Amino acid sequence: MEQQLIDHLFRHHSGKMVSVLTRIFGLKHLDIVEDAVQDTFIKASLSWRKQQPKNPEAWLTQAAKNRVLDIFRKLKTEQKHLPNINQGTDAIAINELFLDTEIEDAQLRMIFTACHPKLDPRDRISFALKTVSGFSIKEIASALLTKEDTIKKRLSRARKAIQTSDIKFKIPQGKALASRLESVMEVLYLIFNEGFHSNKKETIVRKELCTEALRLSQMLLRNVLTRTPDTYALCALMCFHASRIESKTNADNELLDLKHQDRSKWYFPLVQLGNSMMHKAVETDEFSCYHYEAAIAAEHLKARKFADTNWKKILHWYQCLHTLQPMPSHLLTMAVVCLQTKDFKLAYRYLEQINPEDFGQRSYLYYGTLADFYDATSKPKKALHYINLALGHVSNDLENAYLKKKKHDLLSKIEKY
Repeated sequence: MEQQLIDHLFRHHSGKMVSVLTRIFGLKHLDIVEDAVQDTFIKASLSWRKQQPKNPEAWLTQAAKNRVLDIFRKLKTEQKHLPNINQGTDAIAINELFLDTEIEDAQLRMIFTACHPKLDPRDRISFALKTVSGFSIKEIASALLTKEDTIKKRLSRARKAIQTSDIKFKIPQGKALASRLESVMEVLYLIFNEGFHSNKKETIVRKELCTEALRLSQMLLRNVLTRTPDTYALCALMCFHASRIESKTNADNELLDLKHQDRSKWYFPLVQLGNSMMHKAVETDEFSCYHYEAAIAAEHLKARKFADTNWKKILHWYQCLHTLQPMPSHLLTMAVVCLQTKDFKLAYRYLEQINPEDFGQRSYLYYGTLADFYDATSKPKKALHYINLALGHVSNDLENAYLKKKKHDLLSKIEKY
């Protein structure tokens, strides 16, 4: 039980500790800081076997403060460059850095560091999950379907880029803020997406990734510098999607599409939170991709049942989104929407613009949609061909089972012809 508590606290507390200690000692000592935080939790796992503290978080915070002194000694710079933090105003200053508002400020600084444009885009997510969110290398590798050695290389590369580029541990100001914030939002969006549409073999949703992305997006909204219409729209989008997580699978752990989801399982407090954020998000004349995606998600949530879905409005928002940010995935989804409205000519026009290779590991989505198209246009044998192609490219067990069910239905239709 103690170990479960420590694991839980490590996930939710280590990022705070790393951020605060980095603020004190600087990014050049990040390795020492991370080792110190790791040591603190090892110490907790040993100490708490005998007696668990009444307030575990306070214990860890005090332990982190003690590590400040340890690090000063380890760096052997106490007399040369650093003040005496054992007493007086310097001790007070250190204590103030552990106040909730200052901890959050340090975490925001760490987010901007992790998502800095001078870091390789592939490294940003891994580095953010490690330093800000307290994910272990093993957890990051699992979440991103990557080998642990690859994650270690990404983290090492990110740290090296921080040192060589002399990246500052601060929230950017002025003109630099907008582009830097865009990079942060992109990383949070990708973290959430990986949780909501997981590529992991055994599960379709990684709740811990969705929860973490939502937590960090809300942190952006609590700071006056990072509270913008776009961050409101991003957070609204996450709320809308997260509200449907429990309905994505049934009691038998089978994947359900929107048509077959139990809408009574949708978590409406999150829908309401998303709505309130969207009201603030639209207090602008310029809409981002997050605005349009949130508008699409909101339309699905408005429909009490699948038949009530306003597909014309959803298609309009997707067309706006594709104009702003042309992507093969938008073309594919617009084709899916056209199948719902039985506009097969327009659906095919979108489909023929797509190269399945653009989808990488998710090419099965393209083949699955082509199967739906030929099924809807009464060509079950062609549909079966594309279902088989989809099955040949899918890795997730739940999606594999979902496609096999579709194949079974198609075979039944072919028998009747």
